[in-house]
Amino acid sequence: MAHPKRRQSATRRDKRRTHYKAAVPQLAKDAATGELHLFHRAHWHEGKLYYRGKVVMEKEVETAEEN
Repeated sequence: MAHPKRRQSATRRDKRRTHYKAAVPQLAKDAATGELHLFHRAHWHEGKLYYRGKVVMEKEVETAEEN
């Protein structure tokens, strides 16, 4: 393991941890549906789950049974 010779300040550590994080969520436009969604997240559109412009899953449609 790394063994530092002297301790770094908490301020320096905090800058390193928070400097590159986005303050506002990044949005992407899906190529297939044209809908806005969060980057690296799947999203539902018209009963289908899309990820990277492709259908990953379809919602199961429940039918009411008539007696």
